[in-house]
Amino acid sequence: MLNNPRTFTTTYAGRSLTVQTGKTCELSNGSCWVRYGDTVVMANVTASPKPREGVDFFPLSVDYEEKLYAVGKIPGSFLKREARPSENAILTSRMVDRPMRPLFPKDMRNDVSIVMTVLATDIDNSPEIAGSIAASIAVSISDVPFNGPIATISVGLVDGEIVLNPITAQREKSDLNLTVAGSRDKIVMIEAGANEVDNETMLKAIETGHEEIKKMVDFIASIQAEIGKEKFTFESQEVPHDMFDDVAAIAYEDTKLALDTDNKLVRDERLLPIYERVYTELEEKYPDSQVKLDECMYKLQKKIVREWLFEGKRVDGRQMDEIRPLASEVGVLPRVHGSGLFTRGQTQVLSVATLGPIRDIQNLDGIDENSTKRYMHHYNFPSYSVGETRPSRGPGRREIGHGALAEKALVPVLPSLEEFPYAIRVVSEVLSSNGSTSQGSICGSTLALMDAGVPLKAPVAGISCGLITKEDGSFTTMVDIQGLEDFYGDMDFKVGGTHKGITAIQVDIKVDGLTMDIIREAFEKTEKARNYILDEIMLKALPAPRETVGEFAPKVLQTKLPVDKIKDVIGKGGSVIQKICAECDVKIDIDDDGLCVIMGVNLDNARRALYMVETIAMDPEVGAIYKGVVTRLMNFGAFVEIAPGKEGLVHISKLENHRVEKVEDVVSVGDEIVVKVIEIDDQGRINLSRKDAIADIAAKQAEKENQ
Repeated sequence: MLNNPRTFTTTYAGRSLTVQTGKTCELSNGSCWVRYGDTVVMANVTASPKPREGVDFFPLSVDYEEKLYAVGKIPGSFLKREARPSENAILTSRMVDRPMRPLFPKDMRNDVSIVMTVLATDIDNSPEIAGSIAASIAVSISDVPFNGPIATISVGLVDGEIVLNPITAQREKSDLNLTVAGSRDKIVMIEAGANEVDNETMLKAIETGHEEIKKMVDFIASIQAEIGKEKFTFESQEVPHDMFDDVAAIAYEDTKLALDTDNKLVRDERLLPIYERVYTELEEKYPDSQVKLDECMYKLQKKIVREWLFEGKRVDGRQMDEIRPLASEVGVLPRVHGSGLFTRGQTQVLSVATLGPIRDIQNLDGIDENSTKRYMHHYNFPSYSVGETRPSRGPGRREIGHGALAEKALVPVLPSLEEFPYAIRVVSEVLSSNGSTSQGSICGSTLALMDAGVPLKAPVAGISCGLITKEDGSFTTMVDIQGLEDFYGDMDFKVGGTHKGITAIQVDIKVDGLTMDIIREAFEKTEKARNYILDEIMLKALPAPRETVGEFAPKVLQTKLPVDKIKDVIGKGGSVIQKICAECDVKIDIDDDGLCVIMGVNLDNARRALYMVETIAMDPEVGAIYKGVVTRLMNFGAFVEIAPGKEGLVHISKLENHRVEKVEDVVSVGDEIVVKVIEIDDQGRINLSRKDAIADIAAKQAEKENQ
């Protein structure tokens, strides 16, 4: 029998938000429906009764499920049902996971699963925001231990004004797409894409969002106080203090020596015998405890690194604001359209840009209002980049998330489709990883796009800022964190931007939240660092985008066709346009408004195709000169096709400036000749003259030579 249904209502960013519990899903540990406008998202949390054996991490899974019935669509796949999650669903799952994960007990090993299901959605009220709030409510009212609640909000910047949870019309013209999650006192997650927004405006947007978040947190806390279950007790997997002390007694000094290097390979090599010695010396006292001994070694390394950082010492000897050695190159690969290699310490990323026709724009099959994507950024993180042996199984959530972050950073500086009519793809291959490869991919991809001749509005660089906190609230930040500082630190604050402002932010934390002072300091340090990277490294490798696309990149020409002539250019069953494409080795896209885009690797071929298209679309004019192909020979003259489907007659008397006995003496079928339109009769028949065309061309050439 179902529990007693309950409904709770509040106002969020000026719109009604309703929470329903107790009506469905009684077997979940916690469940609710959140309705925001006509958007409805259901969240369920479940937990295993016992800890998972043999793991040294908290096994949390977060899934955001998009159901196409929510927007009245039938899936387009062969099976006609939802298959793998869309990229947006994966990114939303990560967005909910990141702020919630640090708030679960660190020593809990019970499997916990959070599932958000989009049941209905309108175009104005974000199902991602509703889903993240539903997840927080479901966990808060469940019996699963959780140091919440938290809430999430979207912030826009429309005409210079900050807007909370903007509707679709506002999102379309917003200079900021910011998502903030927070508790009552702190910020726990930031994700942003922005049109070069300055630090102070971004800080104000975060603060404004947090003020509204506090109201939602209080609302969720009131629900929890009224109907929340008592939190269950769990079997703590915290390593015994005695075991840690024994490991430290054996390994502390040697571990300090092992960590004191800027080379990841050397560090790993030094640590291996220390691990072996710990296993050997403590095997008898702690049998079958290798997982816990590993965790003790992890805690020991963490303790050492954090002690050093608070003393102002970094593992590789750098100052707290010092960036590792940097290098950048462009044009590192032949034949590709653009390439850039960016190196920061032992982090190295190769980015390769490809330009394609407009038809290559990606179509998206999901519930998001965006149905196409012109710029695609793909990020690959192979196992060899960290010196591991692992088969490639395609991109995981992390790879998709990092690719999306780099994409978000670069979209604001791309030229419009009208200015640069290409679909654009960049692939970032991580060649070596020791911290902040996502930011390396931003730098490398900027170089690749500039190398490809993409006229970026401004170059973009990315850098990360780390954090170490103490229980008394004091903190230390450091710029350009390497892997060890990320692993044992409290924050990875990633910021991409131009000289003018921020274009992307992603913040991962391992503590209960960030204060505005920490965020302000992170902004200041990352701005200084990315400007240094731009001025001293990237722009010295390539000061500006190349003036033209490369030799092997497709060349684009455009023309505007009269709408009533589109069918003539396409031809019956596509016969005319296919013939032009085949003859000129080009691709042609024509939209419903008559915009015709011609793309070919060879510029002369593209120009020839443009000439043919315009000849078909624009009625021939008397006096115009064309290059045509002889199609038929008759006793009285030759028929010449000046464009597919448009043919005229050159009378035998108009072939040469002297008497011609036989047409075959001058031209043959298949010859390309220049002709001039001398008459179009009342039936639309075109009369041409080769003699007059040659004379006009010779006269123009003589005039040019005499000038």
